[in-house]
Amino acid sequence: MTGLERTMLFLKGEQVNHPPFHPIIMRWAAEYAGIKYRDFCLDPHSKCEAMLLCAGDFKIDWVTVMSDPWTEASAFGIKVEYPANNLPVDIGGHLPDAKTASQIKHYKPLDNVRCNNRLTEIKEFRRRKEDELFVVGWVEGPVAEYVDLRGASEASVDFLLEPEAVETCMDIIVESAIDFISLQIKAGAHCIGIGDAFCSQIGPDLYHQFAHHRQKILVDFIHSEGALAKLHICGNTESILKEMILTGADIIDIDHLVPSMEDFSPLLSKYQVFSGKSDPVTIIQDGSHDAIKQSVLNDFINSKGRCIVSAGCEITPGTSRDNMAAFSLSARELSESRQDL
Repeated sequence: MTGLERTMLFLKGEQVNHPPFHPIIMRWAAEYAGIKYRDFCLDPHSKCEAMLLCAGDFKIDWVTVMSDPWTEASAFGIKVEYPANNLPVDIGGHLPDAKTASQIKHYKPLDNVRCNNRLTEIKEFRRRKEDELFVVGWVEGPVAEYVDLRGASEASVDFLLEPEAVETCMDIIVESAIDFISLQIKAGAHCIGIGDAFCSQIGPDLYHQFAHHRQKILVDFIHSEGALAKLHICGNTESILKEMILTGADIIDIDHLVPSMEDFSPLLSKYQVFSGKSDPVTIIQDGSHDAIKQSVLNDFINSKGRCIVSAGCEITPGTSRDNMAAFSLSARELSESRQDL
C-alpha cells in the first residue's frame, strides 16, 4: 500500500494496515539531506530532493512544500533574509498601521518567485511520485498572515483597537490565498495545509471573530476544487479545538501542548482525522524508543484510532536518525482496527 493510498483510505474511514506517518520535517530534512537551509527554502530542486530522500528512507507517507512562513508575505512586500543554515527572518517592509494594512492589494502568485517555487515543488513531487505519496501544498491563514505583515506586538494591539481595519485586511488575505490555493491544486496538490499559528495566542473570542469563518471559507474553497484541507495551529488549542473541527478541515493538527484528544475525538465527522501529537523535543528528540512508541500508542487510543502519526509540530534538527526510525516504526506497528478502542 502506498502512502497516498494509505492516507486517502484512512481519511475515508476505511481499513488500512496502519495509520499514515506524516511527520513535519523542514530543518530536519535539510540536515539529513546535507543541504543548507537557505537552499531548502529557496531552491525547489533542493527541497524536493531532501523531502523525497526522507520519505524513502523513513517510510513517510507524505511530502509538503513547508519550509517557512514568508512565501505570501514576500508577495505582499515583506523583505526576508535567508541565512545560510538558519531560519529566515523578516527584515523590513512591515505595514506601519492597521489603516495601511486595510488597503493592501491582492498579490499575483505567478509574479512572485517564492509562490512560483511552491508550484514547481508540487509539480516535481507529482512527476516523481505520482501515485505514491500524499502531496500537500500550503497557505498562511488570515491571523498568521496579518501578524507577518504587521509584526506580532503591533497586530495584537490592532486586534483590540482597530478590528474593522484588521478584518478588511484579513478578507484581502483570504481572497489572495484562494487564488494561490487554486494554482497549487491545479499543479497537483492532493491537499492544502492552512497554517494559522498565532491563533492559539489570541483566545477563543478573537479566534471566533477573526479566524474561524475565514478558515472555513478557505476549507470550503479547497473542497470545491476537489482537494482536501489540513488546519495547523501551533500551541495549546484546547479552547478553540471545537471550532477548528467545525471548519470542516479534513486533517486537524494537534500540538503536544493540547492535554488530550480524547474529549474531542467524538466531535470529528466520519471523514475528519487528527494529526499529532507527540512532543517533538522531550519525546521524539530526547526520548527513548519505548517512550516514542508509547506516545504514538497513546495518541492512537485517545483519538479512537483517528489520528495520523506525527509530532505536535516540526521535528527538531537535533533529532537522531535512530529516533526518527523508531518514530516511523511506531506508526507501522499500530493496527487501524478499532476492535480494541
